[in-house]
Amino acid sequence: MKKNWIVILEALIAGVLVFLLTVFGALSGLDYMVRDKVYQIPRGIDSDIKIIGIDEQTLAKYGPVGTWSRERYADLIKKLNENPDAKPTLIAFDIQFSGNVDAGDDALAAAARESGNVVTVNQLIYDDKMVRNTEGEWVTPVKGVDQPYAALKEVAEVGFSNVAQDSDGVVRRLIPSEKVAGSAAEQSGSSDSATNADGEVTYKSFASVIYDRYCELTGTTPVSIPTDKSGRSLINYSGKPGDYEHVSMADVMDGKIDTRAFKGCVILVGAYAPGMQDNFSVPTGSSQMYGVEIHANIFQSYLENRFAVNGNPVLFGLITSLIAMLLHVAFRKLKVWQSVLLLLLAVCGEVWICVLLNNGGTTFSMIYLPLIAALSFFYALAMHYAVEKARKQKVLNAFRKYVAPQIVEEISKQGDFTIKLGGENRDIAVLFVDIRGFTTMSEALEPETVVEILNEYLSLTTKSIFDNSGTLDKFVGDATMAVFNSPFDLPDYEFKAVCAAMDIVKGGEELEKVLFEKYGRSVGFGVGVNVGPAVVGNVGCEFRMDFTAIGDTVNTAARLEANAKKGQVLISDVLYERVKDRVEVKEIGQIPLKGKSNGVMVYEVTKVDR
Repeated sequence: MKKNWIVILEALIAGVLVFLLTVFGALSGLDYMVRDKVYQIPRGIDSDIKIIGIDEQTLAKYGPVGTWSRERYADLIKKLNENPDAKPTLIAFDIQFSGNVDAGDDALAAAARESGNVVTVNQLIYDDKMVRNTEGEWVTPVKGVDQPYAALKEVAEVGFSNVAQDSDGVVRRLIPSEKVAGSAAEQSGSSDSATNADGEVTYKSFASVIYDRYCELTGTTPVSIPTDKSGRSLINYSGKPGDYEHVSMADVMDGKIDTRAFKGCVILVGAYAPGMQDNFSVPTGSSQMYGVEIHANIFQSYLENRFAVNGNPVLFGLITSLIAMLLHVAFRKLKVWQSVLLLLLAVCGEVWICVLLNNGGTTFSMIYLPLIAALSFFYALAMHYAVEKARKQKVLNAFRKYVAPQIVEEISKQGDFTIKLGGENRDIAVLFVDIRGFTTMSEALEPETVVEILNEYLSLTTKSIFDNSGTLDKFVGDATMAVFNSPFDLPDYEFKAVCAAMDIVKGGEELEKVLFEKYGRSVGFGVGVNVGPAVVGNVGCEFRMDFTAIGDTVNTAARLEANAKKGQVLISDVLYERVKDRVEVKEIGQIPLKGKSNGVMVYEVTKVDR
């Protein structure tokens, strides 16, 4: 029950984190990057939108733009309209024509009047300080408008060319229109613009004016685009930098381009050289995009009615926080592979839904749910690991009651807990030890005293077995069975078994003195050791198993122990042959053993050479 409450608390924390991050946009920079990759996938440019670029070739031919007479632009308009049957629908100049320069001003105004399809730009001048608007939001007010010279302004449609850059410098948003205080508008010569009841004049963006004029000329019904509370809309770019068909203005002026290629097209004329400082970072490519290309993308979005605004972060935060909580609970309950699959499904599902919503005009932050879900997954993975480690430690602790500690340590280092289920044939050494005189002693002493003495002796036998890397198989009353080289491989296991037997006998002599002084009773050990093949494995049934060794080798060891007197270590001739170079023995001779038709040659070990 306590564990479930902990998981619920963890899930609540995950949900709160998703909600707060979504509402406050704490990682907006990272969110922008992800949304750019997912939302801003080039969809293909409109071939009827073309760009005439003032590029390096044009500048090399005509010199810096600031030195040009505006008659050159008048000539460009005339060039594009020279074939009455192949005129472009619109000619839009992303060029600031402020103030009068020379006689070319009148030529440009005259050409624009005659063409009847020219759009140009003005420039909004923003204040350096932010103020609160009537809704309490911080905004940067417009303190003025840099308009085209009067003659051109009278004959051409005008829209502001300003683009909105996010905090990371990337142009992702469009300002379809901007309201300017009446005083600032009047100072800019905009008294002819529409003024609302608050004395504010509304200016439209360059792309918006192009679209409105295009709809007028083509008889298309214009659509209104959605905007957020700040009056902005997200641009869904159609192409990457350089995708729109663009030609050099110099080539057009020199007649190298057949102007019939512009029939029915919307032509945007603007800077197309890095030195003109009209290039910006955009979400659709690593290279920068010229302003005229950005306006082309925005205009195409108008044509396709493809804009998006930020959705309600509170609502989306509540939904994603609930999902995050459910995912966290699932991660804590499921297996690792199931959690991985669920995490992938959740992330892919959110991306898919967010893309659909964006295409429908509403965009949401998409990084916070996957981010917290991934953290939840790795946290759950760490907890699974901790639980598994604790379980293994519990297994190791249990092993320590049966197997020598050094073997347990080696297992823990290797992480190998594999013990073959069922049975396997192994060559092992088997040791049996029994307490001589225990029955008589137990009849004469109090039960508590008997148990205390028995525990002392069993502790001695266990320590001796473990000190020599043996495995404690079982206790049977006052007897102990141990095996060597099972369940794990043990080098020199035959000799280690004999050493363990001698340690038991030697330790028994010291313990006998202590117990005689304390209880007036003395007992000793008889030990039998044998070596040979045996079947090692789990013996029993499904609900009760015992890992042990069975076979003639085990039986012989037990018979040897039964024949051993107090303080004797008896070994078989098979074992003696394997360790004879390192032990001193006394030949007992061939003795009959219960259950064996032939006698067994037996030796008493008197000393071991370690």
